[in-house]
Amino acid sequence: MGKFQVINHPLIQHKLTIIRDKRTGTKYFREVVNEIARLLAYEVSREMPVEDVEIETPLIKSTQKQLSGKKVVIVPILRAGLGMVDGMLDLIPAAKVGHVGMYRDHETMEPVEYFIKLPSDLPDRQLLVVDPMLATGGSAVAAIDALKKRGATNIKFVCLVAAPEGVKVLQDAHPDVDIYSASLDDKLNENGYILPGLGDAGDRLFGTL
Repeated sequence: MGKFQVINHPLIQHKLTIIRDKRTGTKYFREVVNEIARLLAYEVSREMPVEDVEIETPLIKSTQKQLSGKKVVIVPILRAGLGMVDGMLDLIPAAKVGHVGMYRDHETMEPVEYFIKLPSDLPDRQLLVVDPMLATGGSAVAAIDALKKRGATNIKFVCLVAAPEGVKVLQDAHPDVDIYSASLDDKLNENGYILPGLGDAGDRLFGTL
């Protein structure tokens, strides 16, 4: 079973409170989401492999560490996942960015795929699938299904807030995928929204309330 990790760094928790607050406007909400994404990327990248490399400092030759292994692709689940991309790219600027478009049918509550654009060499890359919310888990499962169908084998899922129901659904469907979240919230309401949550992340990011 992949691990589920809540990254409860004080800076992350402080910033999460800001975006939960309904008084936080679109501009500030967007900025803080990116700040949290940057901090999450720092923690998610903690286990990235390194290798020895010989360099020459201004004084001597020296053996030091550099990143090795699979290159990173950040894959936002559209549209809300876009709000986390720039913050992650600040920390991992060489990462490629793929896109998976999913929306939730409000009658069936099932995810519908409408857009996929990805690098061609997915088996050789570490994928960070990002979406602010892990609610029912349906969109995350469907997005990861789509990635695996196209050859991806090394996938991590990163979100801001998660509901216990969504964590279970994603772990059951994809036990090889590690999940990282800034918070594990209480539950889903009858409409499939996370409580206490932060509302509709896409609407708050893009001002479409």
